[in-house]
Amino acid sequence: MSDLTLYTPSGVLAQSQPLKRAAKRLTALGFDVTLDESALARHQRFAGDDETRLAALHRIAAAAPSVALATRGGYGLTRLLDRIDWALLGESVAQGTRWVGLSDLTALQLGLLAHTRQISWAGPLACDDFGRSDAEGGVDEITRDCFLEAMDGSLEAVGFRTEAGFDGLEARGTLWGGNLAVLCSLLGTPHFPRIKGGILFLEDVNEHPYRVERMLLQLWQAGVLDAQKAVILGQFTGWKKSPLDRGYNFKSCVQALRERTKVPLLTGLPFGHVPTKVCLPVGAKTELLVEGRDVFVAWGHVGPGHDHGHDHGHDHHHDHDGHDDHDHSH
Repeated sequence: MSDLTLYTPSGVLAQSQPLKRAAKRLTALGFDVTLDESALARHQRFAGDDETRLAALHRIAAAAPSVALATRGGYGLTRLLDRIDWALLGESVAQGTRWVGLSDLTALQLGLLAHTRQISWAGPLACDDFGRSDAEGGVDEITRDCFLEAMDGSLEAVGFRTEAGFDGLEARGTLWGGNLAVLCSLLGTPHFPRIKGGILFLEDVNEHPYRVERMLLQLWQAGVLDAQKAVILGQFTGWKKSPLDRGYNFKSCVQALRERTKVPLLTGLPFGHVPTKVCLPVGAKTELLVEGRDVFVAWGHVGPGHDHGHDHGHDHHHDHDGHDDHDHSH
């Protein structure tokens, strides 16, 4: 049985019920669940003051559980980046800890990659994904299954549908990325990974397409986009149309970037602030293949010294047209 620790490194948990529900469900899935002592701490909008949250990170890293799953995102990790003992966190990964989350966790994951080159997992959050009541939709099956396979080491690829026009594309490189706003906030700091020839994935929530475009242009103008082999756009949700848009939308944003960079920009990755999300190893050597409109992102055996071949075993395929299928074929 894998030991899993739930902790809250960023925003405060407004209610404890989703956390209790998540702990119960994760226990039922076979994890030995521990709740960190400060998971329900409160200080202003944060889950405890900076000292409390920093201590939690170091406490969990020292204990090195199989899985360190954040309860929620929000904001708060940026405050801690300059004081985190990155070597300690890196050592926890070397001992087998998988640090999992998204949104504000992007700061932790990219910092870990920049300072230690160790792999973490962009994936679900405990309360958002395992703490929803049945009335709110409960647990998404693909998210659950993907998480379980990522945590036991059997997930080797994910698949999704993208737009036409990329058939035959192949790329190999380091998979990295996460939340676009958080990633942009690290640009120019020691916590920003300097990845060349990588495969960059991005998502965001509550950001109008013009704001997404501005951040993508910042990455392009900084030379980050052109240094990659491919950019994969996940889900950009929660924004509201403006009467000033006059036909401008997310497609317009993507088109503006495609006119400026030769790097392929793929859309449709099932990842972001949405119920159905895959797990992605941040920092893993990865292969990207496009066949028709089907995209495969494969990493095989995560870690140094392994061959990252064309084996698409344990592939979670998400049809961009809204039909999900869970495919275990090769």
